Amino acid sequence: MTRVAAIDCGTNSIRLLVADADPATGALVDLDRRMTIVRLGQDVDRTGRLAPEALERTFAACREYAEAIKEHGAEHVRFVATSASRDAENRDEFVRGILDILGVEPEVITGAQEAEFSFTGATKELTGRDDLARPYLVVDIGGGSTEFVVGEDEVEAARSVDVGCVRMTERHLVRDGVVADPPTREQFAAVRADVEAALDLAERTVPLRKARTLVGLAGSVTTVAAIALGLDTYDWRAIHHARIPYDQVKAVAERLMSATHAERAAIPVMHPGRVDVIASGALVLLAIMDRIGAEEVVVSEHDILDGIAHKVAEEAEEAEQRRQDAPGAA
Repeated sequence: MTRVAAIDCGTNSIRLLVADADPATGALVDLDRRMTIVRLGQDVDRTGRLAPEALERTFAACREYAEAIKEHGAEHVRFVATSASRDAENRDEFVRGILDILGVEPEVITGAQEAEFSFTGATKELTGRDDLARPYLVVDIGGGSTEFVVGEDEVEAARSVDVGCVRMTERHLVRDGVVADPPTREQFAAVRADVEAALDLAERTVPLRKARTLVGLAGSVTTVAAIALGLDTYDWRAIHHARIPYDQVKAVAERLMSATHAERAAIPVMHPGRVDVIASGALVLLAIMDRIGAEEVVVSEHDILDGIAHKVAEEAEEAEQRRQDAPGAA
């Protein structure tokens, strides 16, 4: 087993996974898995820059993660940054800060790479299940973008589009600097129009309707699932691989879209950092299910973070093998 640390820094949250990984079997044993809402993408869609306060929130979380990595003794670390840092004019400031704190340079990956990691993390455990037909459509609804991946054992086609829960909220639901409380139907109609256009774009390269099983990832999907399941507290074991029917997804989405800020905040499983953006995220999921005619979504707690960890372990194993095979190696 190889001890690895993977960090996924998205538009809304930053997450850490420290795990023991076996590249030969695909086994991944969690030692530390955590998430912090940092809203790195705050106002990026409007200003094109990472806000100073958003950078400091992200750096503060990374200082905590650096301590956890040190405590567990993970020597192989990979930091992957996604949508917000791809878009920002001042991304060099972000890169320098992460390098100073963690000793590794953040890898600002492409949408295609992001999709591949998501697919690996989400489907590795599903191999061999007879009750889930292939090909899979893996959908990762992030803060700034959504990734679509179709494949069976490996990626067949992938596309990242710029619709995510934070981006859609800031673009359509904000009035005078604050989220409308509650947003209007007209505002949500504008969100839906953007999502439909993004789905048109995705379908140019990804055969979305070819999929036989929809697998949903990330906080918007897992929160919708937790609400649909009626959980009193967030329990990843209950959520992981839960199968949520379309009617329940629609009911939750409609509830969230009509709720006030206080009503959303009072939902027991709601993370405080998702209160303002969850309605947009739920609407993205509902629009995807409508587009492909999905009867249910299979929810996965394993996603891009797990895909990154698997890749780190594979690369560490390959590097060790090259070292052993090198002339003069002991």
